[in-house]
Amino acid sequence: MAASFKKTQAKTFPRVGETATRDVSYWNNLTVPVTVKEYGAITHINFCPVSPNYLAVTCSARIQIYSPQTCQIVRTISRFKEAAHSACYRSDGRLLVAGGDEGIINVFDVNSKSSLRTFRGHNRSVQVARFLSDNIRVLSGSDDKTARIWDLSSEKQIINYKEHGDYIRTGTVSDASPDIVLTGCYDHKARLFDARMPASVLTVDHGFPIESVLMFPNGGIFMTAGGNNINVWDALAGGRLLTTLSHHHKAITSLTFCSNNQRFMSGSLDRHVKIYDVTSYQVVHTLDYPGSILSLSVAPDDTMVAVGMADGLLSMQKRKESETKIVKPVKKNSYKYQLQAKTYVVQKTDQVVQHKKREILAKYDRSLKKFDHSKALDEVLQLKVQRKHPEVTVGIMQELMRRGTIKAALAGQDSKSLCMLINFVRHNLTKSEFAVTMMDVSNIIIDIYWSTIGQNSFIDSALIGLKKTVDKELELIKLSMEVLGAMDVIFAAAHSTSTTKTNSNSSQLPSENKTIS
Repeated sequence: MAASFKKTQAKTFPRVGETATRDVSYWNNLTVPVTVKEYGAITHINFCPVSPNYLAVTCSARIQIYSPQTCQIVRTISRFKEAAHSACYRSDGRLLVAGGDEGIINVFDVNSKSSLRTFRGHNRSVQVARFLSDNIRVLSGSDDKTARIWDLSSEKQIINYKEHGDYIRTGTVSDASPDIVLTGCYDHKARLFDARMPASVLTVDHGFPIESVLMFPNGGIFMTAGGNNINVWDALAGGRLLTTLSHHHKAITSLTFCSNNQRFMSGSLDRHVKIYDVTSYQVVHTLDYPGSILSLSVAPDDTMVAVGMADGLLSMQKRKESETKIVKPVKKNSYKYQLQAKTYVVQKTDQVVQHKKREILAKYDRSLKKFDHSKALDEVLQLKVQRKHPEVTVGIMQELMRRGTIKAALAGQDSKSLCMLINFVRHNLTKSEFAVTMMDVSNIIIDIYWSTIGQNSFIDSALIGLKKTVDKELELIKLSMEVLGAMDVIFAAAHSTSTTKTNSNSSQLPSENKTIS
């Protein structure tokens, strides 16, 4: 009787870098991002704190309201003649405030899109607009170097702070107190204001132009971001610097809390989003994006992560829903054969016949089972296989070598398939886990197709790229051997020096075996 076919077992190799932690598993549980192209750079994103948690996206001269369920636009506010800035919801989700390059602040009804209030007084662009936690006052920060607080009901200015020396580009309010606000400026200063006081109550120097600020819910600690640094300050200790985080290599543009304030995130022009633990300030995960990040926001309960980029791309990633198994009810008397008028009791002598489920094989395994080796190789050279699972492609090559049919499978390839094969070898030749197999395959390719060199420009360019990769790898090996040789010389010299010192010290010791005359 013939043995059953065994599936191809592709070896798995551990990833170099991050380890599998709860945070990594949690943030990897996001769906494929939905990417939308907007009219201009996306400067601000804010989620509504009330269900259904619509997100307000500020870009160009409009505010786009997206549904987190469908990722589609449900409403557009375009009552701006120039660029809009910093659209933010009120805590009850009924009003939306935004600034703009016209120097005015508008308060909108989110249902009717009508402008309910307009605050005038700034003479330059308004970059910051926030509702205070009492929901009846509004904070604004402008390029005219002033931060102001407005009364929502009377539409009048309450106080005007003129202490900053440059553009005010960020600000936030305290959840713990309705009178505390924090602003960040391009003069490198972050200032804490109390609406009951005529001047700032605390000033810290960040050292770089400040792009974003974030205040903990209790109001005792706040963060400033600018350059590639995040500084954490203790407000209760008079602005004492607690720590500095430098995990980005370009300017940090946005900060936000997530995971019920147990984590916070930073977005940067280096196209990365870093996620930190608030207790240890250590990076627990990193998200990558295709463009420079200008804005970042997370929905309540982490159900969605939204990122706005400088090239107008808006990325929305939803959390995967937990899969629930649907248990179908068993119909009564659904057996084909059963005993009538009595309940059957299973006996020890009964023979149970189990029906083995049919094993579903992958396309390449089905080809191997039929001894169609060339087709099996073609299946694993498909881009979706070789890019996502290169270990499967290498595993099939190793299986063909074991069977002794690798040459037959590689022979007779057309120019497109051959170029794809050579490029796969070139990309994986430098990986230590695949290097031996790739060298064997490349030698076989050259042995088979050396006579066709110079007849096809695509194949020639692929072979030239392979040669450059091999030359570069040899150069790195040579350099490594030189460094290793230099280190051996240093270690040998250090060892001989220590041996000489030991011998000299032992020669100076008095002899214990002298003969007493």
